[in-house]
Amino acid sequence: MYAPRVFVSIIGTLAVFAVAAYAMSGSFWTAFIQTVVCALILQIGYFIGIVYLVRREKAQMESERSSGGAPAKSRTDTGGRDNLTAEAPARIHIQDH
Repeated sequence: MYAPRVFVSIIGTLAVFAVAAYAMSGSFWTAFIQTVVCALILQIGYFIGIVYLVRREKAQMESERSSGGAPAKSRTDTGGRDNLTAEAPARIHIQDH
């Protein structure tokens, strides 16, 4: 879950929900209250999703350690050497106008 994308999606969903709730009820306050309740439900769902993903990752890491399998290599395991050569950056002239 990429957080900014999720938040933009939630805002879009709430906007569509607010318009639909207003169109169905005809009352601004009713639509506002329903949208706030919907926002709380979406936020609770997002929180539960994050907790689930963190617990699943932790369980996978613990099962790899307990089974004696080699843990997956992380970026720091290579010591910063990834066998990629650095190329000189293109010369860009930046001017203030």
